[in-house]
Amino acid sequence: MRLALTVLPKSAMGKAVSYTLNMWPKLRRCFDHAEVELSNNLAENSMRPVALGRKNWLHVGSPKAGPKVAAILSVVESCRRMRVPLKEYLLDILPGLGSCKVTEIAQFTPSCWVAARI
Repeated sequence: MRLALTVLPKSAMGKAVSYTLNMWPKLRRCFDHAEVELSNNLAENSMRPVALGRKNWLHVGSPKAGPKVAAILSVVESCRRMRVPLKEYLLDILPGLGSCKVTEIAQFTPSCWVAARI
């Protein structure tokens, strides 16, 4: 707090101090809860291939395809992180997915699929 009083608010240091103070309640979460990471590098690095491929995918599909691609990539990334064999998982869940109700979708997540196989 003292540093905020000694630097110019518009300077780079002043902006950094102001940002830190404004974000302090959120930053505290990593100290209050050990499972919360201080860095989001893991999430950002896992999404890097998506960001790099974005220009290549501009002309594929339609504007409605974005949320669908995001959902598919989320499932693929979840499987990768949980070390779930993606091909085996998809071959098992896709045939029944089209005929299930929206309220039953949760049972098809990678974590539920793994739990059901144990």
